[in-house]
Amino acid sequence: MYEEIHISVEQASDAKVLIISVAARLAGMHPQTLRQYDRLGLVEAGRAGGGGRRYSERDVQLLREVQKLSQEEGVNLAGIKRIIGLEQLVGDLQQRVQELQQQLDEAYARLAHLESPYAGGDLVRREGASTALVVWRPRKPPEK
Repeated sequence: MYEEIHISVEQASDAKVLIISVAARLAGMHPQTLRQYDRLGLVEAGRAGGGGRRYSERDVQLLREVQKLSQEEGVNLAGIKRIIGLEQLVGDLQQRVQELQQQLDEAYARLAHLESPYAGGDLVRREGASTALVVWRPRKPPEK
């Protein structure tokens, strides 16, 4: 009777192409629930030319997560909205950290190249601080 559709997390799209009845079926919810979540700002639907709501595969995943938090974890809708916001913030911050790490790595490489007495760039960035103690003593000239 109904065709079952599975969406993988890795392949989820942000394209808002699913009409509300399809998104509701995929999320295991009633379309009115999706309308309510949209009004509350939990899941923001796109709009078609005629004003109808459109959802993406990623929205459906988020709807499933909202349902899980609500039904299995007992979190109220205000708490769910806060959790979603914090998860989005964490994702944004993780992306920013990766960008800054890449910039830092590039800066270390440029610095190593500039400070190197050789064109080969002998200086390399070391991960973590070393606790090694290096003792250097000049060689004594050979006795005659």
